[in-house]
Amino acid sequence: MPTRYLVLAAGLALAVQLGCARPPAARPESPPPPVSVAVAEQQTVPVQIRSIGSVKVISTVSVRPRVPGQITEVHFTEGTDVKKGDKLFTIDARPYEAAVKLAEANVAKSTALYKGAELNLRRTTQIGLTAGSQAELDAAKTAVDSARAAVAADEAAANAARLQAEFTTITAPIDGRAGAILATRGNLVASTDLNPLVVINQISPITVSFSVPEQQLPLLAAARLAGPPRVEADLRGGGPLAAGTLQFIDNTVDPGTGTLACKAVFANEDRKLWPGLFVDVTLTLGERPNSVLVPVAAVQAGQQGNYVYVVGAGDVAEARPVAVAFETGGRAVVASGLRPGEVVVTDGQLRVAPGMKVDVRSKPAPGTGTAGGAK
Repeated sequence: MPTRYLVLAAGLALAVQLGCARPPAARPESPPPPVSVAVAEQQTVPVQIRSIGSVKVISTVSVRPRVPGQITEVHFTEGTDVKKGDKLFTIDARPYEAAVKLAEANVAKSTALYKGAELNLRRTTQIGLTAGSQAELDAAKTAVDSARAAVAADEAAANAARLQAEFTTITAPIDGRAGAILATRGNLVASTDLNPLVVINQISPITVSFSVPEQQLPLLAAARLAGPPRVEADLRGGGPLAAGTLQFIDNTVDPGTGTLACKAVFANEDRKLWPGLFVDVTLTLGERPNSVLVPVAAVQAGQQGNYVYVVGAGDVAEARPVAVAFETGGRAVVASGLRPGEVVVTDGQLRVAPGMKVDVRSKPAPGTGTAGGAK
């Protein structure tokens, strides 16, 4: 091989070695991730349980006739309020009035027979003092007893006939709101009919049924010792909340759902609560003083439980385990793991790791609670 080729190959090999030995260029450091933060505050907060409830009537009555007959009058307008004792329907009373007259005539007849039997007994007794036999006297006494029983039976039958005649006027058994009229004037009705004449619902007061988790039972039981807990119902349509009190707690936890059935009563004088509606229920059990609060967005769920990123000196983030007692008004009540005044990350946690420096876009002013994009 010619000498010049050997020299050229050696030069190329030396150049490759020198190129590989050159140190790599330094990578630029990644900037700290931007985050929004909030200050942990200390306040007295209400202890509340939130649930979904359904509005139910306290009492509902399906009005049916007690005696058969033809409806002659309807005395109310469907969909209006009625009071207990108000006239609703009138059934043709003529057959029942005739029955009353017949029963009263039977009473008059049996009464006359009774008086005759008494008179005969007195005569027999007077005669018996001289020549009357004991058999005749006993027969006279039996006749009086029989006539007296006949009078009692006829009077009872007359009372029953009068009661039947009274049943031809159908009145409201409770105060409430009348529904649709299901039988109008001219219809023949009976107590065995499939449909009632009208349904009346008592809607003032009214109840809301809801359930609470079984874990809240100790708090619920302790709160009841101080009096009926306050319950608020939100109709989700705006406006003021309906206020009521807890009336009933079931005696058994539902094993399928792990919840306890409860019922609250509301005066409902403004008729905002309507049977069948679903409402947001807030049950207030008391107050929790000196509570530490942070936005709910600050609390993250990890394998070891809940935690928050606390921003310390030098804007370095620390992952801090916390115990959350409950949530209220978009904020988490921290039972342990956090002190008032500490700064927590509320947005941007996905880009943060423990010990990493963060870029706090705006520091919260004391007492403001949040900064940047805190939720």
